[in-house]
Amino acid sequence: MNMHPFISGLSPEETRKLQEAVLLNTAAALEEDIGSGDLTASLLPADLAAHARVVNREAAVLCGKAWFEACFHALDTNASIRWHAHEGEAIQPGQILCELSGNARALLSAERPALNFLQTLSGTATATRRYADAIKGTGAVVMDTRKTLPGLRLAQKYAVRAGGGANQRVGLFDGILIKENHIAAAGGVAQVMQAAFALDAGVSIQIEVESLDELDQALAAGAKLILLDNFSIGQMREAVALTQGRAVLEASGNITLENIRAVAETGVARISIGSLTKHVRAVDLSMRIATL
Repeated sequence: MNMHPFISGLSPEETRKLQEAVLLNTAAALEEDIGSGDLTASLLPADLAAHARVVNREAAVLCGKAWFEACFHALDTNASIRWHAHEGEAIQPGQILCELSGNARALLSAERPALNFLQTLSGTATATRRYADAIKGTGAVVMDTRKTLPGLRLAQKYAVRAGGGANQRVGLFDGILIKENHIAAAGGVAQVMQAAFALDAGVSIQIEVESLDELDQALAAGAKLILLDNFSIGQMREAVALTQGRAVLEASGNITLENIRAVAETGVARISIGSLTKHVRAVDLSMRIATL
């Protein structure tokens, strides 16, 4: 697979994992939609060639070109796709995003899965860009969570980066996030932090706190990455003053476009927003086809 549909700045390992995800995601989507065969597309002559174009219907950020291309190439290896917009680029209503040519049956069979990926990932990138733009100049960064659509975690986390955000851990295997239930089960902040350090897993260790008292306990226990769960703006300012740079602070919970600027201006370094990947509204795209 060509690497050009991805945004720049990815490491070779990230690119490899994304390429694997693209193939797995698109294979599953095509199997789900086509199954034993596209009966409607079979109404057309098998050798009929066609041309198509994809048009955008609203202001958005384009994301998901690799998934889109893979759907068509899985059914027609010779399909040609010419893009008129770049990955991660702002797109406008009425803009032609790409032109395609290839076997008519293949174009029609791949249309819906391909558009589903492009619309969904563009939706995530668009939402992320709005939040990232809202805190521009503050030094804080917008981050995602694990609240992703099943099977599309790498795809959606990639879309967050395409929109100008950053990624948290991919899953439970590559980072420790100690939440209130972990603290309660372990017997307290100090005990659970001691257990996390003793594990020596070579991954980041973050602890969630729900009060300034718990923040003080986490700092005393040696925490260097702390999530402030549902703190008020005033409490966030107090947390930043109390921490004095001893740990990286992240705000989470009830973050909206209306209040994110105020959150960032408290001095927290990171702001995580579950709705980026959980409350996805697909971008409105359409494909029109004509035979050659």
